[in-house]
Amino acid sequence: MVNVRWFNATAWYGLYLSRLLQEAGHRVIVLTLADTESHAKAIEWGLDARPADLNTANPLRFAVAAARIVRLLLRERPQIVNCHRGEGFFLWGLLKALGLGFHLVRTRGDQRPPRADILNRFLHARVADAVVVTNSRMARHFLSAMRTPEDRVWLIHGGVDKKRFAFDPEGRERVRAEFGYGPKEVVLALVGRFDKVKGQRETLEVISRLVHKQGLRRLRLMLLGFGSATGVDEVQGWIREFKLERQVRITGRRTDVAACLSACDIGIVASLWSETIARAALEIMAADRPLISSDVGVMPDLLPPSALFPAGDLDAMTRLLARAIDEPAFRQELLQAQDLTLSQLSGRDFLQRTLTLYEGFLD
Repeated sequence: MVNVRWFNATAWYGLYLSRLLQEAGHRVIVLTLADTESHAKAIEWGLDARPADLNTANPLRFAVAAARIVRLLLRERPQIVNCHRGEGFFLWGLLKALGLGFHLVRTRGDQRPPRADILNRFLHARVADAVVVTNSRMARHFLSAMRTPEDRVWLIHGGVDKKRFAFDPEGRERVRAEFGYGPKEVVLALVGRFDKVKGQRETLEVISRLVHKQGLRRLRLMLLGFGSATGVDEVQGWIREFKLERQVRITGRRTDVAACLSACDIGIVASLWSETIARAALEIMAADRPLISSDVGVMPDLLPPSALFPAGDLDAMTRLLARAIDEPAFRQELLQAQDLTLSQLSGRDFLQRTLTLYEGFLD
């Protein structure tokens, strides 16, 4: 179940896992929302994607969707159902309790901790066979507030395709030439849709400090993203406000993401919250770019403390970024720590950890 409208990190986690399972020879059906980015991506990836209207608030439409799911379960007889969103999770719990013969997994890729009410605790601790979380903070919430048994909580970080996002030297030169980056300019990259949560404005303010107050005139910022909750015009207004027209480039949507990442010298995650899965961070790391980040979500699981700053703390972010720019040895330390993390976060590792969970149901 990947009933997510946008192709965000939650949708990516579910669809990427589905693709890995399918490529490994397993039969996979993905239930999505019709006419959405995530459904289109599932089709693009060659998945058996079928729309299911479980996000509707209309009781009649929900009943029709539930009836179709029951027919699907009776016809396909799946061994495992994995819900990557909470909408409809109660229905899946009910269908499991009615004896339709599947094991139920709830994957929690959302930043918001679930309410620890009686019903939610019962669903996660007694009805679900396992709860998959994508970061340590969420694991602690399920173990303490949700009172989920320890043997049912599985911490499985998202994987990354290290071949697809490997450093691309030719792509680096091409993209740097496209955006006019000279060989002596230090290029920073902030990846993500334009949204308050991603910290674009905060990053621009920090870049302004470094350029206009600390004299780092060779500094450049690539905003590898596009308008979303925050429009491109608003971001361009911030660029003018901070007098960074020369320093900042907006890429828009790109198909050559690995080349764009390779074009930068340092990656930034400036999110004010979220990053429960941190797909962009994993891709920056796979491209062998040193990364600094706010301390939100899964980031303390991925990076050493020396690479983190408190979310929204512009002074701390300025100091850390200045250090990363000025100290080649520090950047090398970051890369070495990232290599250790990535050694356990390939797509193969992601698949194998999930299969270990699934195979435990079938013993």
